[in-house]
Amino acid sequence: MKVNRLLFFLLPFLYLTACTDNCKETRKYRRYSPVTFTANQLRQGVQIEPAQPLVNPGKIYTKDQYLFINELKQGIHIIDNRNPSAPTPVAFLRIPGNGDIAVRDNILYADSYMDLVAFDISNPASVQAINRVQDVFPNGSFEGGWWSYDAANKMVYDQKVSYVSETIDTNCDEGVNPTGGWIGWAFTSMAQNSATSDKSGGSTTNGVAGSMARFALYDNYLYTVNQSTMQLFDIKNPSEPKIGNKIQMGWGIETIFPYKDKLFIGSTTGMFIYDNVNPEKPVQLSVFQHARVCDPVVVNDNIAYVTLRSGNQCGGFTNQLDVVDITNLANPKLLKSYPMRNPHGLGVAYPNLFICEGAYGLKSFDIRDVMNINQLQHIEGLDSFDVIPLEKSLLMIGKDGFYQFDTSNPRQLRQLSRIPVTPPTYY
Repeated sequence: MKVNRLLFFLLPFLYLTACTDNCKETRKYRRYSPVTFTANQLRQGVQIEPAQPLVNPGKIYTKDQYLFINELKQGIHIIDNRNPSAPTPVAFLRIPGNGDIAVRDNILYADSYMDLVAFDISNPASVQAINRVQDVFPNGSFEGGWWSYDAANKMVYDQKVSYVSETIDTNCDEGVNPTGGWIGWAFTSMAQNSATSDKSGGSTTNGVAGSMARFALYDNYLYTVNQSTMQLFDIKNPSEPKIGNKIQMGWGIETIFPYKDKLFIGSTTGMFIYDNVNPEKPVQLSVFQHARVCDPVVVNDNIAYVTLRSGNQCGGFTNQLDVVDITNLANPKLLKSYPMRNPHGLGVAYPNLFICEGAYGLKSFDIRDVMNINQLQHIEGLDSFDVIPLEKSLLMIGKDGFYQFDTSNPRQLRQLSRIPVTPPTYY
């Protein structure tokens, strides 16, 4: 009798277990594994190579009708853009650990993990490394993975990113992703020893960066920002950069945008405004605070445009455009917020604003009335990261390639050209 009662008690649970349906779900994610390099390995790895396809593009930069497209941690694609309808790859400048670019006259500055390297680009097909400031950048981040430099041992500790696809069995009623897959992160064990406008009136000319830039040029200085500091370099002699002042800024610094004699710094917690009247020693004027999210900023006249986006690296859940009145630089005020899907980089060519919506495409806006910004066009079917508005065209970089658009009619941008990417392989 006791056995029968026990069976009667267990039957419902056996029934539920037997009737659970199993489904298969494909998941795609980035896997991080530790890698180490010696300083000599990295420094000897700089060289000019034949042109290569885009694989994992990052920042964009332009000067004198040439494009410089960063290949994350690998180097810089140099592209002749004198005919925007048919840009021509010229060469690939291999720079281990490269993420940012700036160009003054014929000198290109690039980070290479812990070093700043200066190149002569007078002949874009035969670029020459001419100077190096060593051991100036202590750490950084690429694709959510962190690297650090041990100056005592001359070692860089980094995380290699690989793309993994796997199919797993799941309960059909729980945890099924309706989109058919997701991009996540998986961490392997860490390395054991891992440490935590020229106002002088001269004839120098600078290139143009996108809103995601961490390098900026002003007067006789190159400004670089990492997660917590602004490091200055004296470039009175552009071919001989010298290390300058370092300014502590707090954690979460992301981007830098120079405008007139001010610097606008995007961070995960707000927009910092610095007075740059004395270019050697920028002074903080104010902070416009917002929720914890990724935050690039661009400026036109007395208005700053700030995109806030959620993301695993930045945290937060806000996706919007903030329009900020900076008439009083010591007291910036929010005028209005506009909802967005997942905004990344942005660029202003008054009266138009262009916003990258990540996987949701590219948008153009009329911003003549900041209290009633009007969307003009939404181009879907592309993955956009950052833009550079020029006089008659728009440069755009994204996960699926580099695009150029004719902006003569901001209500109907016309694609001029595209350089596609070779996507990362899933294992």
